[in-house]
Amino acid sequence: MKKEVRKQNASRFPLRNQKGFTLIELMVVIVILGILAGMIVPRIMDRPEEARRTKAGVDIGALSQALKMYKLDNGKYPTTDQGLQALIEPPSTGKLAKNWRDGGYLDKSVVPKDPWDNDFIYICPGLHGDFDLMSYGPDNEPGGEGMDADINSWEM
Repeated sequence: MKKEVRKQNASRFPLRNQKGFTLIELMVVIVILGILAGMIVPRIMDRPEEARRTKAGVDIGALSQALKMYKLDNGKYPTTDQGLQALIEPPSTGKLAKNWRDGGYLDKSVVPKDPWDNDFIYICPGLHGDFDLMSYGPDNEPGGEGMDADINSWEM
Protein backbone atom coordinates (compact mmCIF):
# COMPACT_ATOMS: atom_id res chain seq x y z
CA MET A 1 0.00 0.00 0.00
CA LYS A 2 2.88 2.40 0.68
CA LYS A 3 4.05 2.01 -2.90
CA GLU A 4 0.66 3.01 -4.22
CA VAL A 5 0.62 6.14 -2.02
CA ARG A 6 4.04 7.17 -3.30
CA LYS A 7 2.94 6.76 -6.90
CA GLN A 8 -0.15 8.84 -6.26
CA ASN A 9 1.91 11.58 -4.57
CA ALA A 10 4.37 11.60 -7.49
CA SER A 11 1.56 12.12 -9.95
CA ARG A 12 -0.05 14.85 -7.83
CA PHE A 13 3.19 16.86 -7.54
CA PRO A 14 5.07 16.25 -10.79
CA LEU A 15 7.29 19.35 -10.49
CA ARG A 16 8.89 18.30 -7.22
CA ASN A 17 10.93 15.61 -8.92
CA GLN A 18 12.03 17.78 -11.88
CA LYS A 19 15.12 19.96 -11.74
CA GLY A 20 15.44 23.36 -13.47
CA PHE A 21 16.29 27.01 -13.04
CA THR A 22 14.41 29.30 -10.70
CA LEU A 23 13.12 32.65 -11.84
CA ILE A 24 15.79 34.40 -9.78
CA GLU A 25 18.59 32.41 -11.44
CA LEU A 26 17.23 33.29 -14.89
CA MET A 27 17.00 36.98 -13.97
CA VAL A 28 20.61 36.99 -12.72
CA VAL A 29 21.80 35.49 -16.03
CA ILE A 30 19.79 38.03 -18.05
CA VAL A 31 21.23 40.94 -16.02
CA ILE A 32 24.79 39.63 -16.52
CA LEU A 33 24.22 39.28 -20.28
CA GLY A 34 22.83 42.82 -20.39
CA ILE A 35 25.88 44.22 -18.62
CA LEU A 36 28.24 42.37 -20.98
CA ALA A 37 26.32 43.59 -24.03
CA GLY A 38 26.49 47.16 -22.72
CA MET A 39 30.26 46.91 -22.47
CA ILE A 40 30.94 45.11 -25.76
CA VAL A 41 28.50 46.68 -28.25
CA PRO A 42 30.08 50.18 -28.20
CA ARG A 43 33.47 48.68 -29.00
CA ILE A 44 32.10 46.68 -31.91
CA MET A 45 30.23 49.68 -33.35
CA ASP A 46 33.53 51.43 -34.21
CA ARG A 47 34.79 48.45 -36.20
CA PRO A 48 32.99 49.22 -39.51
CA GLU A 49 34.56 52.69 -39.65
CA GLU A 50 37.95 51.23 -38.80
CA ALA A 51 37.50 48.70 -41.61
CA ARG A 52 36.66 51.50 -44.09
CA ARG A 53 39.82 53.39 -43.09
CA THR A 54 41.88 50.23 -43.58
CA LYS A 55 40.31 49.66 -47.01
CA ALA A 56 41.08 53.26 -47.99
CA GLY A 57 44.72 52.69 -47.03
CA VAL A 58 44.88 49.49 -49.06
CA ASP A 59 43.31 51.23 -52.08
CA ILE A 60 45.81 54.09 -51.80
CA GLY A 61 48.62 51.52 -51.74
CA ALA A 62 47.26 49.78 -54.86
CA LEU A 63 46.84 53.11 -56.70
CA SER A 64 50.37 54.12 -55.68
CA GLN A 65 51.74 50.88 -57.18
CA ALA A 66 49.79 51.49 -60.38
CA LEU A 67 51.18 55.03 -60.58
CA LYS A 68 54.72 53.68 -60.17
CA MET A 69 54.13 51.18 -63.00
CA TYR A 70 52.84 54.07 -65.14
CA LYS A 71 56.05 55.99 -64.42
CA LEU A 72 58.21 52.97 -65.28
CA ASP A 73 56.52 52.70 -68.68
CA ASN A 74 56.27 56.42 -69.47
CA GLY A 75 59.10 58.08 -67.56
CA LYS A 76 56.80 60.36 -65.56
CA TYR A 77 53.70 60.30 -63.43
CA PRO A 78 50.38 61.54 -64.82
CA THR A 79 49.84 65.24 -64.13
CA THR A 80 47.22 66.45 -61.71
CA ASP A 81 45.06 67.44 -64.71
CA GLN A 82 45.37 63.97 -66.24
CA GLY A 83 44.55 62.50 -62.83
CA LEU A 84 44.04 58.88 -61.91
CA GLN A 85 41.99 58.45 -65.09
CA ALA A 86 45.36 58.07 -66.87
CA LEU A 87 45.65 54.67 -65.19
CA ILE A 88 42.68 53.26 -67.12
CA GLU A 89 42.84 55.17 -70.42
CA PRO A 90 45.66 56.96 -72.24
CA PRO A 91 45.80 60.68 -71.38
CA SER A 92 44.54 63.00 -74.08
CA THR A 93 45.82 66.26 -72.53
CA GLY A 94 49.27 67.45 -71.54
CA LYS A 95 52.27 65.26 -72.32
CA LEU A 96 50.94 62.09 -73.84
CA ALA A 97 52.06 58.71 -72.55
CA LYS A 98 54.09 57.14 -75.37
CA ASN A 99 54.37 53.69 -73.81
CA TRP A 100 50.95 53.46 -72.19
CA ARG A 101 50.22 49.81 -71.42
CA ASP A 102 47.34 48.16 -73.29
CA GLY A 103 44.61 47.42 -70.79
CA GLY A 104 45.77 50.13 -68.40
CA TYR A 105 47.34 49.91 -64.99
CA LEU A 106 44.34 48.88 -62.90
CA ASP A 107 42.46 45.59 -62.90
CA LYS A 108 39.14 47.38 -63.31
CA SER A 109 38.02 49.72 -66.05
CA VAL A 110 37.05 52.42 -63.55
CA VAL A 111 39.11 54.33 -61.02
CA PRO A 112 37.99 53.14 -57.58
CA LYS A 113 36.37 55.53 -55.15
CA ASP A 114 37.19 55.62 -51.48
CA PRO A 115 34.98 53.61 -49.08
CA TRP A 116 32.78 56.69 -48.52
CA ASP A 117 32.07 56.89 -52.28
CA ASN A 118 34.24 59.96 -52.86
CA ASP A 119 37.05 60.36 -55.39
CA PHE A 120 40.62 59.96 -54.19
CA ILE A 121 42.61 63.21 -54.33
CA TYR A 122 45.67 63.05 -56.60
CA ILE A 123 48.28 65.82 -56.85
CA CYS A 124 51.41 65.60 -58.98
CA PRO A 125 53.98 66.87 -58.29
CA GLY A 126 53.11 66.35 -54.65
CA LEU A 127 53.96 68.37 -51.61
CA HIS A 128 55.17 65.28 -49.72
CA GLY A 129 56.79 63.27 -52.52
CA ASP A 130 56.59 62.65 -56.26
CA PHE A 131 52.81 62.58 -55.91
CA ASP A 132 50.25 62.92 -53.12
CA LEU A 133 47.31 60.56 -52.96
CA MET A 134 44.68 60.93 -50.26
CA SER A 135 41.15 60.37 -49.08
CA TYR A 136 39.46 62.99 -46.93
CA GLY A 137 37.66 60.26 -44.98
CA PRO A 138 34.00 60.12 -44.00
CA ASP A 139 33.59 63.90 -43.60
CA ASN A 140 35.02 64.54 -47.12
CA GLU A 141 36.78 67.64 -45.74
CA PRO A 142 40.53 68.27 -45.53
CA GLY A 143 42.01 67.65 -42.09
CA GLY A 144 39.94 66.21 -39.32
CA GLU A 145 40.70 64.20 -36.21
CA GLY A 146 40.07 60.66 -35.07
CA MET A 147 37.87 58.74 -37.47
CA ASP A 148 37.43 61.89 -39.63
CA ALA A 149 41.20 62.26 -40.21
CA ASP A 150 42.52 62.11 -43.77
CA ILE A 151 44.22 58.98 -45.09
CA ASN A 152 47.41 60.02 -46.91
CA SER A 153 49.88 58.12 -49.09
CA TRP A 154 52.91 59.76 -47.45
CA GLU A 155 51.87 58.52 -44.02
CA MET A 156 51.81 54.87 -44.99
